[in-house]
Parts: sequence; structure tokens; C-alpha cells
Amino acid sequence: MKVCVVGAGAIGGLLAVKLAFAGETVSVIDRGAHLSAIMSKGLHLHWQDGTIWKANVKAFDKTAEAGEQDLVVLGVKAYDLRRVAEGIRHLLGPDTMVMTVQNGMPWWYFQKEGGSFDGTRLKSLDPDGLLSEAIHPDRILGCVAYPAAAISTPGVIQHVEGERFPVGELDGRESERAKKISDALIKAGFKSRVISDIRAEMWLKAWGSLTFNPISALSHATMAGICRYPETRQLAVAMMTEAHAIASKLGITFRHTIEQRVEGAEKVGEHKTSMLQDLEAGKPLENEALVGAILEMGRLTNTPTPVIESVYALIKLLDEVTQANRAATPEAAATVAA
Repeated sequence: MKVCVVGAGAIGGLLAVKLAFAGETVSVIDRGAHLSAIMSKGLHLHWQDGTIWKANVKAFDKTAEAGEQDLVVLGVKAYDLRRVAEGIRHLLGPDTMVMTVQNGMPWWYFQKEGGSFDGTRLKSLDPDGLLSEAIHPDRILGCVAYPAAAISTPGVIQHVEGERFPVGELDGRESERAKKISDALIKAGFKSRVISDIRAEMWLKAWGSLTFNPISALSHATMAGICRYPETRQLAVAMMTEAHAIASKLGITFRHTIEQRVEGAEKVGEHKTSMLQDLEAGKPLENEALVGAILEMGRLTNTPTPVIESVYALIKLLDEVTQANRAATPEAAATVAA
């Protein structure tokens, strides 16, 4: 199977390496120092148990160079999806599948959903319909990425914990193509299964991403630190409670309690969330996918969300101030001048 991973970062890079070792024909699309390192030295994956893999995958900075694929994995951050959307067409053949592994809620959440909001466009994620137009919902396969990982240095992915990648069709069908991808992930050494309600699985993960990501960015605390500190633990519970009310109105049933979800987060240990990693690296934050989209769902369902709204305001301001300060540095000015 020809697989192209668009964005070979923490999760995309992890998938690219292990799928390549499982025998798939893998190429990656990336940019900057990470792309240069992959092109010159290959893509390395350091697993939690100390195992190291090196994959000499094909690497490009333009999608047109990769050609048509059987599977396209969208591994870029949610805020970068619009940047790559137009180029995706170069990778699409008649039967090409597109698997999304972004944190938070996907732009396609209500496409083929079948409920009272079926077809509603989430304006926080796809304000002008660009993503919906570029990638037809019939191509999309939902996936929830549970592993925690990070780019330790350009060209090197460090796995922290987790190995689950459940997949599912947008309309809940247990299709042959979904099974094919699940089998490929299992062959690559991951845990995967085809589930009939991918949105419920997304909510389970988003429940944590909504809370721990912004709290960690605001406090610079790890997952375990947030859970062990009484005040931030209670803040996380309050945010989850509001999100639970939204999800319930959308027909979602959680298989874990809020306390079980918090306990699970605490067991991850001294791990920096992706949002904290992005903040420390000076990158934009995934405000809309992790928090803004859930607030939009709250408005759609007439659900009060005062706690989430307060945290959203703080994290948006933090993002704006951080990016403004970064743009004002001499190093940034030199980059612009170059």
C-alpha cells in the first residue's frame, strides 16, 4: 500500500516509521530542518522501551512530487490543515483514503453524522469551507491517535507512551477499507480496531485534550502535575463536566467517568502536552481544534460553558502575546528579511 504522511511530526512520524517497517511504501511531506534531517539521515523513532528504528522514507516538501497514494495520513497540526489542503489533490486517486489524526475535534465532525446537526460546518475549524471542499467526506477515515510522542531533534521522534489507533467510518459502517487500515496498523505493531462510533472515541480523547492542554500551557505543568495539584485537578473536572453536557446532547455516551479519565491522565506521568511543547517551541497553539470547536458545539446545543470560555480566553491571549513577542525578536526579523 502506498502511504503518504503529510506532516511527519510526533504522531505522523511515528506512524511513518512503523508502517514503513511493516512493508508499506511510505513517503512523507514536511518542511524546514525536520525535512532536511529526514532527507539526509532518514527518519528515526526512539520507542519508550529503548528500541530505535530508522526508516529511509521518501521525503518531499511538495505534495505534487509524491504522486497518487492509497492512503494519505494528515499528520499536521489542525491550524496547518488549511495550508496543505490545496496540495492534497495531488495525492488523490479514485480510491485514495484520507485518515485524520489531529488532536481535538475534526472539521468534518458533522459530515455524515446522521443527527440533527448533520452537515453543519464547524466555522471555528473550517470558516470558509476550504477543507470540506478540498477533501470529500467519502474519502475520510476517522482515527484517534492515543500515543504521546515528540520531535526530540530534527529527524528524530521520541515515543513517550501509548500505541492505540482506533479507526472508523464517518457513518459508522464497518467497511472493508477501514478493516484494511486497521490491519495495516496492527501489522505495524500498533493496537487498532474498527469502531462503529468514531465520534464517541474522539470525545473521550478530546475530553482530556480540552482540559490538560490549555491548563499545561498556562501553568507549564506536566500531566501528572496538573492532576496532583488540587486546584488544577478541580479545574480540569469542571471543564470536563461542561464538555460532558455538550457531548450528551449530541448523543455521545462516555465509557469512562470523569474521575477515571483524570486518573488515566495522571498515569501518563511527567509528560508535557502537545500544546505546552508548541508553546515552548514558539509555535502557534491548537486553540480552535482543542477548545474553540467544543465551545462552538456548546453554542449549537445551547449548553452553558463558563469555565471553558474563561480558559479559552486566557489561552488565546497567551497565544497572541507569545506570537507577537516572537515576531518582534531580532531573530524573527532576520528570518523575515532573509
